[in-house]
Amino acid sequence: MPDLLRLATAGSVDDGKSTLVGRLLYDTKSVLADQMEAVERASARGGSAEPDLSLLVDGLRSEREQGITIDVAYRYFATPTRSFVLADTPGHVQYTRNTVTGASTASLAVLLVDARHGVVEQTRRHVAVMGLLRVPRLVLAVNKMDLVDFDENTYARIAKEFTGLTEALGYAEDAVVTIPVSARHGDNVVLRSGNTPWFEGPTLLDHLESVPVDGPDHDAPFRFPVQYVVRPRTEAHPDYRGYAGLVAAGTVRVGEEVEVLPEGQRTRVEGIDTFDGELEAAHVGQSVVLRLTDDLGIARGALLAAPGSPEPVSEFDATLAWLHEKPLRPGARLLLRHGTRTVQAIVGAVTHRLDTETLTLDEDPGELAINDMGQASLVVSEPLPLDPYDAIAATGSFLLVDPQAGDTLAAGLVGRPLVARPRETLDET
Repeated sequence: MPDLLRLATAGSVDDGKSTLVGRLLYDTKSVLADQMEAVERASARGGSAEPDLSLLVDGLRSEREQGITIDVAYRYFATPTRSFVLADTPGHVQYTRNTVTGASTASLAVLLVDARHGVVEQTRRHVAVMGLLRVPRLVLAVNKMDLVDFDENTYARIAKEFTGLTEALGYAEDAVVTIPVSARHGDNVVLRSGNTPWFEGPTLLDHLESVPVDGPDHDAPFRFPVQYVVRPRTEAHPDYRGYAGLVAAGTVRVGEEVEVLPEGQRTRVEGIDTFDGELEAAHVGQSVVLRLTDDLGIARGALLAAPGSPEPVSEFDATLAWLHEKPLRPGARLLLRHGTRTVQAIVGAVTHRLDTETLTLDEDPGELAINDMGQASLVVSEPLPLDPYDAIAATGSFLLVDPQAGDTLAAGLVGRPLVARPRETLDET
């Protein structure tokens, strides 16, 4: 069975993200005949002699009318080597919050730039988002190479600027790949292009099929947020008590000791149940029901974890990606959702804001506006079993929510520092 790669695309408006995704689907023969016929008819109505492959992705009427991606569009396709879940995220700055959503579960991100324009502010913003969310691998697709006559120097200049940007944000050299492409004509997307004889790297699909796919929490210590308690009370199982949820990190096996947080009680796993029967072990990404040897007062919101987990805390620092029109200011009273638990929270100082144009930190900005990324201190009403985001993303991340409207206000990362270069280095780049 092929393994699975979760990836996201990002880029500025009109960089060709949807066309690139459509080209991947079309050239990997992942499009049904009736879908292609519908695209051909819609393209003809729009006056295009060739099929507009972006229509395979931009499914909302409002997206087609505006010619931009608005929502995160998820597409699924497969090759004999691997299966893919692809999140095509919006390019417009006002939809950066959707980019955060699409990238939050990705093992790889494909960022597009227009070869005529190169790296722009939105490119920098998207790279900063990917770095903050710990997306382990990046691909730069320098698109529309046909519009610059497949010029090698243009590509080399853009690739150099991009790799300098990723290096400043902490990416290792082998985690970043750059590829010259023309999504409209298919150059170096699935098939190697004769228009770029100077390029010796892989096509986009070759790279997607070969990169490692283990998620960041695959080898992390075990973490299991309890979603609900299962007590069927049937004649066959009158005393059954199990704890249902998703393994958020690591692996757990029958007989292993686990810790119940935030209380700190210890017990052992007696059994692991699924719809298809019992398991000896459960791994990250699996939904299971755990049976424990002791009858403890465990409810939704508890966290089952490997022994030796960090002590629950009531005060901590975090990096926030602010997603709402209403700015964040010190003293704000919000709700914080961590795993399956929701508590009250108060925002302390807003200490830093990332300038995505210069990749430097503004100290004491006073507030965070929509699409800003910054650092703040938080106080919560009940201790939370938090991990540093760099150690375990699943339990090192949270959401801030408006207590009245229920709107999601921010994505938060525990202890994740904003990576930025010193201001004194700006004149050197």
